[in-house]
Amino acid sequence: MSRPRTDTLIIGGGLHGLSAALHLARAGLRVSVLEESWVGRHASGASAAGVRTLNRHLAELPIALEALDMWHHIEAIVGDHCAFRPDGQINVAEFSHQVRVLEKRLAMTRAAGYEHVELIDREELRRLVPAISPHCVAALIARRDGAADPHRTLRAFRRSAEAAGATIYERCGVTAIERVGSEWRVRAGRSDFTAPTIVNAAGAWAAKIAQMVGDDIPLGHKASMMMVTERLAPFLKPTVSAVGRTLSFKQTDRGTLVLGGGLQGRADVEAQASFVDFTELSKGARAAVDLFPSVDRVRVVRTWTGIEAKTDDLLPVIGPSPRADGVYYAFGFSGHGFELVPVVGAILADLIVRGSTERQIEAFSASRLINERVAA
Repeated sequence: MSRPRTDTLIIGGGLHGLSAALHLARAGLRVSVLEESWVGRHASGASAAGVRTLNRHLAELPIALEALDMWHHIEAIVGDHCAFRPDGQINVAEFSHQVRVLEKRLAMTRAAGYEHVELIDREELRRLVPAISPHCVAALIARRDGAADPHRTLRAFRRSAEAAGATIYERCGVTAIERVGSEWRVRAGRSDFTAPTIVNAAGAWAAKIAQMVGDDIPLGHKASMMMVTERLAPFLKPTVSAVGRTLSFKQTDRGTLVLGGGLQGRADVEAQASFVDFTELSKGARAAVDLFPSVDRVRVVRTWTGIEAKTDDLLPVIGPSPRADGVYYAFGFSGHGFELVPVVGAILADLIVRGSTERQIEAFSASRLINERVAA
């Protein structure tokens, strides 16, 4: 069955696909989103939803800081506040010898011209996080950072994209792509779609889609685990991580504690299934109790993991295909793509509508990964 012609086909119904759909539809293009499962099924729905510029790779900071400004006005973009709370993100040094790690990071950031982070001493740390263990000595803080609700964010971006005119097809996995004249023909489910441009935002399955248009892009995957606790009285506002620990620790506006930070479970990408490793996950619980002794007896009520794409250098792929005209990429966010969602959609709209972008995306070119594979 042939579907009506569209201007852009977006493959992948996660947040980056939805953001691209929203920005392109608002620019006047006819947009269709093709999702193999359902919107937000994998990385986007399993995200810790950190809105973080703290400790980002320097190459990401220009777009990360722009995205942060967008998060501070997210209701104007998607008609919902997405439960975004700009309570800051803090990276804690537990011991004196770790302060040097924070100082080095601060110096590198300042040398690059950025002023969004600062080093705070034990007294300021205890003022901001009274429940922190007394042994902690200092921290880096990005005060405008924060966190949001991933599912509320998914609903808001989907609702806004559809209101702008985008059409979303769920249970519509792509099985083939071919060039037909000046357009691309995409086979998805039992339907054929045609469009002059494609956005590959297929997450952990993006390399498979890229191969269909002639790009061999190496891509791994992650299965980052999370846990959430019973509800507690409010005691923590910032999101807390720690030097040398695999931990991200925050309290939601419902009182639950959410623990993540990148501890890895297992994933079967072909089966679209992921599995929690409770032995590994217990390391996160141990780290949380070391930093916050008062949560020692708190009950964990749910754990989960999702599947997300990972590049070798942990930087995303954002921009045009180096070989396939009319194909654009937005994948490989390696566990830190949530904060970038609003700006990546804007970047793709720039590239597709205007043919270029003034935003700094050179470091995210797919060519760097293809060339590395050829050189190897």
